[in-house]
Amino acid sequence: MVVLSQPIIDSLDQIKTCKPISNIFAEIPVVDLSDSNARSLIVSACKEFGFFKVIKYQGISMELVNKLESEAVNFFKLTQQEKEKYGPPNPFGYGNKKIGPNGDVGWVEYLLFCTNPQIISQNSNANFPGISENLRVLVKEYVSAVRNMTCEVLEMIADELQIWPRDALSKLIRDEKSDSCFRLNHYPAPSPAGPHNLIGFGEHTDPQIISVVRSNNTSGLQICLKDGTTWVSVPPDHTSFFFNVGDSLQVMTNGRFKSVKHRVMADSMKSRVSMIYFGGPPLNKKITPLSSLMEKDEESLFKEFTWCEYKKSAYKTRLGDNRLGLFEKSAAQFLVHGI
Repeated sequence: MVVLSQPIIDSLDQIKTCKPISNIFAEIPVVDLSDSNARSLIVSACKEFGFFKVIKYQGISMELVNKLESEAVNFFKLTQQEKEKYGPPNPFGYGNKKIGPNGDVGWVEYLLFCTNPQIISQNSNANFPGISENLRVLVKEYVSAVRNMTCEVLEMIADELQIWPRDALSKLIRDEKSDSCFRLNHYPAPSPAGPHNLIGFGEHTDPQIISVVRSNNTSGLQICLKDGTTWVSVPPDHTSFFFNVGDSLQVMTNGRFKSVKHRVMADSMKSRVSMIYFGGPPLNKKITPLSSLMEKDEESLFKEFTWCEYKKSAYKTRLGDNRLGLFEKSAAQFLVHGI
């Protein structure tokens, strides 16, 4: 278990508990992908919350998930000295407390894996080969399976929105140059005598197209509703997968979908382990509204940019910043067009 020093505890933010809202999660679709209504449920959820849960998915075995989680737990049980062998200067690998380069910290430690075959082939340290071979094999198998599920969901979205071609979104994830990544997070249980309601991972949106989260049976994940101020806790479900709309998908749907702001609290007596697949496009892909989705005379809400440009911009900001704000067209521009 990671040992966090007292100065870091002092610098970590604490927040008040969520504003209680009765039965709010009865309104968020829980989707069985084999259900005839799955497509409409997914699209409705992406518009209303930017978030939904997939249940009963048969393409990822719980045996694989449990093995991967067990290997992750074993890694995080290593001494701090052992774990830090897999940290900086390698951009992938182990991280502890520090989230990004701009001062964000959290009650978290993590392993970040590259999933781009091209980067892995060019950089022998991209997935830190000294780490457990079993863990790396399980990560590769899990990423392959969760990518398939993600592409299935994206193609269902395309069907429902009548986007053409059907793989307009999923091909960006399947591309061998896809800039996707995978992260294993560990949020240690705070000491009973220590501070509570610690922020494990601060509020943010994911910059990629879509993210898929799975965790152990421990609470902590919270999403922000459309009003921008109300936070609600997501009941844990270790057998299901939670999908987050990312900034890139918000742009590609021209604002029809909104990337969901979310955070993780570390206020449980039980440690939390989560695994997140971030589905990203190739670095040179232009992120712009899909032409087949745009209605006649509809103007783009965003300036055109590549994923590489947005990624560089996003990682220069703090977690809670409005990263898309720099790429939004001003209201004055739309007034000129009579919008």
